This record gives sequence, C-alpha cells and structure tokens, in this order.
Amino acid sequence: MSHVFGYLTEPKRSWPSNRAQLLLIIVALVLGVAVTQLPILTSLILLLVSILTVATLIDPLVGIVVVLITGPFKPLTDYFLPQLPLDVGQIALIITLGSWVIYKIRHREVRIPSSPLTVALLLFLGAASLSIPGSLSLSFAAKELLKWIQMLVMMWMVIDLAGAEGWKRVVAGLLAAGVIQALIGVWQFGIRGTGPEHFLILGDQFYRAYGSFEQPNPFGGFIGLLLPLSIGLMLGAFGSWIATIQENWSTQMNHSRGFLLNLVANRHAALLYGFGMISGLLGAALIMSWSRGAWVGFGVAAAVMVFAWPRKASVGLVLVIVALLGGVLALKAGILPASIAGRLTGFSGSLQTFDVRGVDITSDNYAVLERLAHWQTAEAMAQVHFWFGVGIGNYEPLYPAYALLNWPQALGHAHNIYLNLLAETGIIGLSAYIALWVVVIGLTWKVTRSSNVWNRSLGVGLLGTWTHLSVHNFLDKLYVANLHLHIGALLGVLTFLLVIGRRQTDSLD
Repeated sequence: MSHVFGYLTEPKRSWPSNRAQLLLIIVALVLGVAVTQLPILTSLILLLVSILTVATLIDPLVGIVVVLITGPFKPLTDYFLPQLPLDVGQIALIITLGSWVIYKIRHREVRIPSSPLTVALLLFLGAASLSIPGSLSLSFAAKELLKWIQMLVMMWMVIDLAGAEGWKRVVAGLLAAGVIQALIGVWQFGIRGTGPEHFLILGDQFYRAYGSFEQPNPFGGFIGLLLPLSIGLMLGAFGSWIATIQENWSTQMNHSRGFLLNLVANRHAALLYGFGMISGLLGAALIMSWSRGAWVGFGVAAAVMVFAWPRKASVGLVLVIVALLGGVLALKAGILPASIAGRLTGFSGSLQTFDVRGVDITSDNYAVLERLAHWQTAEAMAQVHFWFGVGIGNYEPLYPAYALLNWPQALGHAHNIYLNLLAETGIIGLSAYIALWVVVIGLTWKVTRSSNVWNRSLGVGLLGTWTHLSVHNFLDKLYVANLHLHIGALLGVLTFLLVIGRRQTDSLD
C-alpha cells in the first residue's frame, strides 16, 4: 500500500527562489502604497493577510493551519463583514486549495492521495446525493453537500502535504485553534464583565463562554473535539517521560543531582507540562460553556479513552467501571458542585415524553422542549420520506410545513444529527453515515493498539474525539461554523498514523 503514498518523506514545497522573490517584491510594493493611503489598523490587517497568503502559496501547509485557526470565526465574519462573499475560513480554504493544485501541477502529480477512508466518505456522499431530486431548495442541498466535499478535500490535502514531520504542524494548528477559542471563552466567562443577558449563569455573576461561535453549544462542541486530542498527547508525553526515567535510572542513580534535573527538565517533561496546560485550559473552557451536550459528550469520550489506553481490554474495562462508580458516588454524595450536578440532571423530567404537544412551556423547560419539538418535526419528515428524505440540507426550508403549533421558528437543523440525516437523506443516507463512522472508529481502534507510545496516545485521543462527536451529535449538530474542516484534518492525521505510524520507531523523536 505504501507505493501509492507520495508523502513517506517530507515533500518539497518551496517555490523557485526567483519566483518567490518576484512575488514578495510585488506584494511589498502594493503594501507600501496601501500603507500611505489606509488607516494603520487596516494596513496591519492587510499586511498580515498578505504575508499569510504569500506563505500559503509557497507552502500550502501554512494555509491549512490558517484555515484551522480562522475557520471558527465564521459567525463573526457573517455578522461584522456581511459584505464579504465568504467567511475568512472559506477564503483561506480557497487560497490553500489553489496553492495545493498549483503545487500538484508543478510537480506533475495528478493522482488523489489514497486513504482507507475515501471510499466510506464517497459512499456517504453518494447516498446523500440520492436525496437531491426531492429537494425543495437545491441551494440548501448544494451548500450542505459542499461541506462534506470540503471535508474530503481537507483530508486529502493533509495526507498529501503533511509528510513525515508536517503532520505535527497540523496537530499544532488544531490545538492552537482550540487554545485561541478557549482564551476567548475564559475572557467572556469571567473577565469581560458583560455579555448577552440570556447567557447569565451562576447567580447572574458569570456568562456562558461561546468563543467566536456566538452560541455556547457549538463552542462547547468544538472544545470537546480537541480536548481528547490534547489529553491523548499528554498521555503520550507522560509515557515517554516515564520510559526516559526508567532508561536512565540505573546510569544516573549515582549522580542524584543529574537524575533529578533530568526528571523535571527533559524534553518529554516539557511536553507533559505543555500538553497538561493546554488540556487544563480546554477543560476549563468546556465547563464555562455550560453546554450539557458538550459535558455528556466529553464524559463518554473520557470513559472510552480510559478503556482504550491500557494495552489489555480487561484492565481498561475495570478502570471504566471504577470511574463510573466513582462518578455516581460523587453525584450521590454531593461532591460535585450543586450547580454542575443540577445542570446535568435538571432536564431529566422533561425527557419523559417525546411528544411535546400540550406540554406547558416554562422558562425552565423551554430549551429542552425546543429540542424535542425539532426532533419530533424531523421524525414527521422521515415518516413521509423514509427512504431518501426531504433532501440533504433541506430541513430548514421544509420546517414550516412540518412544524408543531407552538414551535414555528426553525433553528437550521434538528439538534440531533441522526434524526436530521434521517429526515434529510432518509434511511439510506443515515445508514451510510453510520457506516462511515463505524469504519473511522474501527481504524482508530487499530491505531490505539500500536506499540509506539506516541501513535497509540494520538489514537486514543482521536478515539475520544470521534466519541465526543458521535455522542454530542445526539443533542446537536456539530457540522457548523466550518468545524467540518477540522474533522477533515483529523481524518487526514488518522490516515497518516495508519499508513506511516508503524514505520516509525518514534514519531515525535
């Protein structure tokens, strides 16, 4: 299989020096003129955009990192810069894609990077496309289908450009995007001192964190996707740190000072501290989102990671049982803060019935009943269009025809990806979607059995990411605000680990 992959070694992406120099001269001249005519802030923004654009044209991998960081700012772009035809993340994606195509043409590489996930993604795209003939709005259908095409292309670009070392830059870009959003969320939660009134929590002293997403739930979902990855890397650093200590134990015990210095100051210890700090920041931001769906999703993801980390499944199962019992006891004993415990359990009474018609609506149950109403609407669509659905992306335009009496306002989706896909693409599309993630999770499990501590830890982190995505999607739809691009990048990293991971003795050394 390795012969179909051209990225077994670090790819050469540099432009010929004369071409790069000419481009830089042109950009410098344009910027020089602009600085004399534009305000300072606008000039600085233009300078930054120009530098990133040139860097992307020289090395498309830079563009991938820019896409990952700017993608979540789509809601802010739509609000503050409505005159732009596309959000900044999509603009960065187009520039990166163009640079990648130029790179492929220049190196006379016309093949598409191979991946064991390509067939599963194409099968879902094909199944979803079967729903298009019955669509009320072809524009909504094309827009939703384009997300999945972009996810596939993003995966291909990461596979093709990552190389033996470049994939670390992709992971770093993902974590950087998470850190930026987490810092914004912390500022919104307790530092800024103001915010949307309906986001007030904890005795009206704090505000729910929402980052650049403008809503706490997708923000919590995004953080929940990256927190398992960060924890997985922290586990890898911890494993490597312990291994280093064991290797040096006998040789350095006679020099206690050197041993202690190596214990706290070696490279693996530094990585452990770094990933630990990132995980702590992301974990705090997850709590500050006050998103039940994100909390539940990460809770299940954490249990799956605990199960997958030990090499023996029996040991993992015991650890999960112990952790679950500990969680139940903490809840019963009141060890958990009352506000968090109430947030986790306060909605259970509203879930006793799926039919919300005739249920009294209050401020306490509104959010839960609103979701249930949209679930019920999706179920009604699926009953009429069972096999092929109403058309991918067409839940929103068709919502008024199926809406319940007290719930006339469409929220864009059913707040449950499975019911949403059942309504839009029918049982055929939903089955293809489930099959896709069965393949992804199965291949990720294979990576978690690797003998390489870093590959295994990354696999455990990815398994937690897919678990969070799958569970949180029962209560929401996380393919919003360009998050599909991050998922595509993560699928590219998974492909790299599957193909190259076993060839490396230590992928971070």
